[in-house]
Amino acid sequence: MTMSPFNDSYPQLLSLAVHELRTPASVVGGYLRMLQRDSDTPLTERQRKMIDEAEKSCARLVQLVAELSDVSKLDAGLITIARQPIDLFDLVGEVAGSVHEHEDRDVRLEVRGDSSGAPVDGDTTRLRTAFHAIFRAILREQPAAGVVIAERRLDAPGGISSAVIVVAESTHVQAAYSAPAGPFDEKRGGLGLALPIARRVIEAHGGRITSPRTPDNDANSTAGRGAAIITLPLRS
Repeated sequence: MTMSPFNDSYPQLLSLAVHELRTPASVVGGYLRMLQRDSDTPLTERQRKMIDEAEKSCARLVQLVAELSDVSKLDAGLITIARQPIDLFDLVGEVAGSVHEHEDRDVRLEVRGDSSGAPVDGDTTRLRTAFHAIFRAILREQPAAGVVIAERRLDAPGGISSAVIVVAESTHVQAAYSAPAGPFDEKRGGLGLALPIARRVIEAHGGRITSPRTPDNDANSTAGRGAAIITLPLRS
């Protein structure tokens, strides 16, 4: 397929933006850290608090620039995806045990299904980060205390043996799995570019991430946003 001039220039535009943003953000962060350590001119408590908050925000900007760089490189095919033998079900269980988003609201993540038996060839580090971001996003959007399930299934959509991870509120897992697939909304606040990166990583492994369509076909409604279905092909 021939890329349009717009698509062809898109990775270059992202790369240029990363380069132009990284230098000033790093300089500002450096000067703020110097002020924090400066002992010649003592700061008032109010000044120190303002500088500390500014330094945290600058560090966040630097992180976002790094994430934008990852998006640019993934879209340009400049990141090599490792191909290591992984049991995806085991990896999902490991990641789920490390996610503690909104436990203070008594929103918990539990894993169901087989604990092993899903061999894939993939990049362990990048898949671990992708699943962590997806789990956090779903947990953040639960309106009240409850349990979110990450259910591990084997399936053969389109005749291709695949591992399927259904992430949904505990009473909606089967409904989410059975519903027509809609686009996964990666434009969620508070997570930076973690979800756009996660979607690209999954697609680089030959998989896809979707959300269940709601009856009114509104993929951006609360029901559509509060679940995800991740499918990855098994090792042949």
